Amino acid sequence: MEAGYNPRTVEEVFRDFKGRRAGLIKALTTDVEEFYQQCDPEKENLCLYGFPSEQWEVNLPAEEVPPELPEPALGINFARDGMQEKDWLSLVAVHSDAWLLAVSFYFGARFGFDKADRKRLFNMINDLPTVFEVVTGAAKKLQKEKSLVSNHSSNKSKSNSKSRAPETHPKFSKPQPHPHPQPKDEEPKDEDDGLDEEDEDEHGETLCGACGENYASDEFWICCDICEKWFHGKCVKITPARAEHIKQYKCPACSNKRARP
Repeated sequence: MEAGYNPRTVEEVFRDFKGRRAGLIKALTTDVEEFYQQCDPEKENLCLYGFPSEQWEVNLPAEEVPPELPEPALGINFARDGMQEKDWLSLVAVHSDAWLLAVSFYFGARFGFDKADRKRLFNMINDLPTVFEVVTGAAKKLQKEKSLVSNHSSNKSKSNSKSRAPETHPKFSKPQPHPHPQPKDEEPKDEDDGLDEEDEDEHGETLCGACGENYASDEFWICCDICEKWFHGKCVKITPARAEHIKQYKCPACSNKRARP
């Protein structure tokens, strides 16, 4: 593989990841016929490699032991004729996702990424659909659902902005600044369609009270009226549709406190 190619920063490793990912997706989608033909079960153990240049290659594994970089799944060609094509491609996609993470975090470990750098790298990677999601079409479905949720939440936020203050109606798709909630006798200011970079930075520092991950603009969030912590809707099992009917939301922790004698 690419001897001597060693990305050393989070940004460089992420660019490396994106290039390899693009190459793998190309093999499993636009170049799928060529990829299928190269994976002849009569040949030896074959692997699918993705390169930072967004190219792909079906080849034998590296001869040196241990190899310079983690190796992809071995023998993908043997399963080709024993499965339906779409299932075989999905299987290769899953193994490709695992390999991409292995390579990226190999670089992270080799060049001493600390906890913050590893988390930042993972968050950058996690913002992209997986190879499996792209190959199976799940990525398009997920993007459509997120778009519907975002539009729904945005419309609901605008329709309620004149009648209810944020602390009594916390069901927004984006977290609002804390710790100073807006007074009830003041009407909330209308939000511009495009947020300032300053606001985006402030939102980006908001962490989910359940999983501890950062705020993402395309996710549905909900704020607890008791402790004023923000949560991913998926982490507390609250959907935008369910949030429509909640007058005062209590997170699981606050609900448990109230339930105790």
